[in-house]
Amino acid sequence: MPVEWQPVRQARTHELVLQSIEEQVFAGKLRAGDRLPPERELAPVFGVSRSALREALRVLETIGVLVAQPGRGHDSGARIVRNPDDALGRLLRLHFALGSYSLHDVMEARVALERSSFATAAEHASEEDLDAAADVVHRMSREDIGPEEFNELDTQFHVEVASSSGNALTSTLTAAVRESVRPLILRALEEVDDWPATRTRLNAQHAEMLRLVRTGHGEEAADLAELHIRGFHGTLVDDERTGGEGAE
Repeated sequence: MPVEWQPVRQARTHELVLQSIEEQVFAGKLRAGDRLPPERELAPVFGVSRSALREALRVLETIGVLVAQPGRGHDSGARIVRNPDDALGRLLRLHFALGSYSLHDVMEARVALERSSFATAAEHASEEDLDAAADVVHRMSREDIGPEEFNELDTQFHVEVASSSGNALTSTLTAAVRESVRPLILRALEEVDDWPATRTRLNAQHAEMLRLVRTGHGEEAADLAELHIRGFHGTLVDDERTGGEGAE
């Protein structure tokens, strides 16, 4: 039987640098807080140009595992960090905008994540965690609050509850999924016919979800969270399916 040869993938130089740095992380030789050597020292170690090294470092910075601090001295250079929230949210927002995921996909992901976080928060959340969420609800109840600030606090509330569930990955994914549709939610809030009534209704649901979590009624909180998401987010899905202008 003749041998079937397959083309060898040609990796670009910066991808080889990325692979090498990843291997150091996987081996435990690079950890959060560690600082990389200066570019002038690191490029010769890898045997690459400084431009290829910079390209690799920019990729790592974009995905939230590296922060570059320009300048000279002890605090300059690139440092390994753990900052997945903003990076994942930015990535999902771009893919959503490009059509990789539909509004329905995002809604179903939110429902699954937040049902879990509200139910689990009722069992594990500390009073300190829930007080932080309550403060957000209080700030959202101001009569002079506009759609933009409300939208930011709305995201913060849901992330606070997810964080209080004790699962860091659930919190990160909740923030990322919510961030992916944040501009659309804002547009929808700005276009409602009766903003004060909409604000009051949505925040009353927030307050009731929080009360259910505080009193240990996790499944009821999860049910209301699903109703809350499907109620507002669902109208955007309907608009998408019918070709309407409304969007979250």
